[in-house]
Amino acid sequence: MSTTSAPPAPTPAAVVWDSSLLRYRFSAEHPMAPLRLDLTHRLVEAFGLLDAPHVRIVEPPVATDEQLALVHDPEYVAAVRRAAETSSAEDGRFGLGTEDCPVFPDLHESAARIAGGSLVAAEAIWSGEVDRAVNFAGGMHHAARSSASGFCIYNDCAVAIQRLLDLGAERVAYVDVDAHHGDGTQSIFYDDPRVLTISLHETGISLFPGTGFANEIGGSAAQGTAVNVALPPRTGDAGFLRAAHAVVPPLLEAFAPDVLVSQHGCDGHLTDPLADLRLTVDGQRQLAFDVGDWADRFAHGRWLATGGGGYNPLRVVPRAWTHLTAAVLQTPIPVKSEIPAAWIEHVRALTADELTGDMSVHVGDDAERVPTVMGEDADVWWRSWEVGYDPADPVDQSIMATRREVFPLHGLDPWFD
Repeated sequence: MSTTSAPPAPTPAAVVWDSSLLRYRFSAEHPMAPLRLDLTHRLVEAFGLLDAPHVRIVEPPVATDEQLALVHDPEYVAAVRRAAETSSAEDGRFGLGTEDCPVFPDLHESAARIAGGSLVAAEAIWSGEVDRAVNFAGGMHHAARSSASGFCIYNDCAVAIQRLLDLGAERVAYVDVDAHHGDGTQSIFYDDPRVLTISLHETGISLFPGTGFANEIGGSAAQGTAVNVALPPRTGDAGFLRAAHAVVPPLLEAFAPDVLVSQHGCDGHLTDPLADLRLTVDGQRQLAFDVGDWADRFAHGRWLATGGGGYNPLRVVPRAWTHLTAAVLQTPIPVKSEIPAAWIEHVRALTADELTGDMSVHVGDDAERVPTVMGEDADVWWRSWEVGYDPADPVDQSIMATRREVFPLHGLDPWFD
């Protein structure tokens, strides 16, 4: 008589959430719309993901100035405070008051709350209270030590990483799959050999911030701990997944991190107005589960996931980050699952004002359409690197450029590992 064993129970996990996170709102027209977060949280709730006994809801505190100073210049933190209090950007100093990062009254507190959420999630992971956590409001990876950039004021990913190091982690790995280069996080740890930053993104030749090339490999004391895969436009699911699997697992295995922190901007989607990678929700879901698998294999199961970019707030962000949350909580949602009717009804009832102005700016021809299933019926098959390197393929050229630069610094062969 044969028996089948039940799947292992999910390990303790946390979701960072409070409605106060919706206060991070630059303006009614700005693409970083809090609607993205609200609809994601509503969809996560609609699927009952927060009701499982192994799930803990973590309320994000406002990070203190001292906590922000773990990675940010105190003078910069003071400037953000002044900008919020006076609605003045001091003539554009510190990257504030720009089109990307305009000033608003709740600028400091709302940004510090996002950072506080990732910080307490990191603390919960390191203490052993949970093994995994997600802050889909986080992922502010463009903020540098002394400047705002690319819709990002405080770099919550960097704050969390530094807190993990201060608590005793010897090595922390950071994997960034946003369409844009994770330049702020990279720059903050560029000279720290304890932090491995890996960013897969659309090439800076065609996309903001214009950085993130294969030859950016870390400072003189940290060679090989900055890793960049600059992918060509229109890479698609298969190419992106091929690149991720060709680069990330070998490096994580060699680096042996104590914790894995990841950034899951979903602006690589084919309908996103700010990038041109042409991924699908299905491909982004696969990436989330891949990162979770890498955390289990190479980082003792410790995983802190964050959100990031993503500017199609109806059709893409809620589904992508609900799948991310499900991956963190080890409660996967099949791509053919129907979206609960209550969520669809809520979206259809939103007014134009609630949709932050002219939604056609953000979602193009899909402005009036609401998704009804959790996937897009995409084929996410990807060709393994072991199958061979095609020197005529632009994606393979990008992969090999990165492997040649970085793999030998970790004792890996750029061709075969």
